[in-house]
Amino acid sequence: MKIIFIGAPGSGKGTQSREFIDKYGYVQLSTGDLLRGAIIQGSDLGILAKNFMDQGKLVPDEIMIGLVKNYLTSQSEKSVILDGFPRTIAQAESLDLMLKSNADQIDKVIYFKINPQILVERLTGRRTCTNCSEIYHIKTKPGKASGVCDKCGGQVVQRPDDKEDVIVERLAQFEKNTGPTIEYYRTKKTLFEIDGMQRPSIVFEEIKKSLGLLI
Repeated sequence: MKIIFIGAPGSGKGTQSREFIDKYGYVQLSTGDLLRGAIIQGSDLGILAKNFMDQGKLVPDEIMIGLVKNYLTSQSEKSVILDGFPRTIAQAESLDLMLKSNADQIDKVIYFKINPQILVERLTGRRTCTNCSEIYHIKTKPGKASGVCDKCGGQVVQRPDDKEDVIVERLAQFEKNTGPTIEYYRTKKTLFEIDGMQRPSIVFEEIKKSLGLLI
């Protein structure tokens, strides 16, 4: 089973991914996590990717496609949620070719729609644990102790790509690059649009309904 969650940064994709992981045993392909892992490791790929991410720019397709291919190969027997990939039509076409070569396909694409102004507020207030990647928010989900993860005790910080100037650039890049990708999947009749401004529990139920017997 292969499902894509697509939407601007902060639209709720990560929250819903965790629900499907916990309740249905899915695994999540998060390109953000893959890239941050490479950065922490200090690999050549990580150093290169960091330059793009810190400026709010998209990492080039050739880097992302290689990472995704390796991940899907390692998880070939599991149901996967793709979060943050594909962003461009070129990536979507490459993904289709990858899957087709393994007699596989994308079963559903969930598009999270949300007001850009609310996205900025969500992301500038977001904080992330440097150890386990648990997400917090200074208004809606503060930790018990400032700067400390409730889950693992790791350090909770604001990521460089969650600063306002970077966020504005990320949203502009999303509209430019991912807008056509959304239309690409719409023409394939696999796209399901959902209002990402609803309560997470409602979003979760609507996604389940859209998947029907797929879960």
